[in-house]
Amino acid sequence: MNIRFDADGLIPVVLQDAYTKQVLTLAYMNEEAYQRTLETGETWLYSRSRQELWHKGATSGNTQKVVSMTADCDEDALLLSVIPAGPACHTGEDTCFHQTVKEWETTYGVDTLVQLEKVIKQRDLERPEGAYTTYLFEKGIDKIGKKIGEEAMEVVIAAKNNDSEELSMEAADLIYHLLVLLEEQKLPLSNVLRVLEERAKK
Repeated sequence: MNIRFDADGLIPVVLQDAYTKQVLTLAYMNEEAYQRTLETGETWLYSRSRQELWHKGATSGNTQKVVSMTADCDEDALLLSVIPAGPACHTGEDTCFHQTVKEWETTYGVDTLVQLEKVIKQRDLERPEGAYTTYLFEKGIDKIGKKIGEEAMEVVIAAKNNDSEELSMEAADLIYHLLVLLEEQKLPLSNVLRVLEERAKK
C-alpha cells in the first residue's frame, strides 16, 4: 500500500470509536505520526496549528488504543478505529462533532443509544428539578434496580400478550432504565457494546 500524503506532507484522519461507531474527530498525520501510530498502537497526530507532532492524550490522559487503520480507495485518507480512554474533544465532550447544525429523519440504531446515554449523563450532572431521571438518581441504586425489575416483567407480559406496540414501548422503557443504571455505576455503554461484539465473533 502506498499512503499518499498531500503537498504539505499531511493526510486527513477520521477517528471513530471502535464500539459505538461514533465519529470522534477529524485530524491529520504526517509521515512520522503515521509511523509512530503503526509502531505503538496508539493515536499519534500532527497539529497544524502548533506545527508539531502530537501523541493523543499525552497531556490529558485521554489516549486512544488503535484497533484498526484503514485507507480509502485513493489511499489519501485514513480511518482509525480506536478505543478511547476518555473524551476525544478538548472541550470534554466525547466527540468533537457535538454541535448539531440540522437533523433529518433517519433510522434508529446505536447512535440513538449513544445520544440517550449523553442525555442521561447530563441529567446526572445537572439534576434538573422535576425531571424523572433526576428522581431516579436521587433515589439511588435500589430504586433504579426495582424499576428495571418492573420493566423487565412488563416486557415479558407484553410478549405473552403478543402485542407488538406494547412490547416496543416496554422494551424502550427497560433499555432507558438500564442506561440510567449504567450511568449510576459510571459504566460506559461502550463497555457493554464491546462485550456484545466479542460474543458475536464466537
